[in-house]
Amino acid sequence: MTAMAWLWRALLAGFLVFMLGPILLVILFSFSSNALISFPIGDLTLDWYRALFRNVEFWSALKNSLIIALATGLISTAAGTMAAFALVKFRPAVSGALIGCLSLPVTLPPLLLAVALVVFYVRFLDLPLSLATVIGGHVLIAQPFVALIVLARMANFDYASIDAARDLGATRLQAFTKVVLPQIRAALIGAALIAMAISLDDFIIAVFTLGGGNTLSTFIWGKVRTTLDPSINAIACILLAFTISTTLVALKLTKYRG
Repeated sequence: MTAMAWLWRALLAGFLVFMLGPILLVILFSFSSNALISFPIGDLTLDWYRALFRNVEFWSALKNSLIIALATGLISTAAGTMAAFALVKFRPAVSGALIGCLSLPVTLPPLLLAVALVVFYVRFLDLPLSLATVIGGHVLIAQPFVALIVLARMANFDYASIDAARDLGATRLQAFTKVVLPQIRAALIGAALIAMAISLDDFIIAVFTLGGGNTLSTFIWGKVRTTLDPSINAIACILLAFTISTTLVALKLTKYRG
């Protein structure tokens, strides 16, 4: 093996350590018996998870996060599906431009988007900040992903089946529920799970638009500012497990192949 090959392998190994090392440390310290996050880690224990589950604020934050994530998944899936059905009818040049406009919130800096949302809610709409305003912000950044997933599925869709259903007397709604929906159901479920994962992982939009209470991300931020104990790692592990599992299920359902 040449020196250049060894160099590339060393760079790849260093990159993997840099990317995965902090995540592995978070998982490791969540099971540490030490009150401080430091080496040596001491005995392995589940005490920090037990302490976390006894924390009333954690359950309140988890409830808010699940409400926001479920609402974001449902609304994003409905809006993204309708957008995909509209985009597929345009010429490629027009649909490409519309997709670029639709994806604009994803390309903007999250801080800029969060400030714009607060100004829009408070100054323009005169709305109090609440879970609903967080849901609106999360739909804004999750809906483009849903639209692109459904649009990719519709690219290989057999439209002759819709025409056949209509010729046999089915209404538009019946054709959608009995012909279209069964064929795209897996893509819709996968897209909804991805939207939920995006919602759960968001911090910047949540902290700007929540108003009161906590989500899991803002709860972690509050604990980091006041104290630093392994219960924070336990929360991070729970979020990591949920995000990875939902993403894997979503990729499986959407038949994603990279």
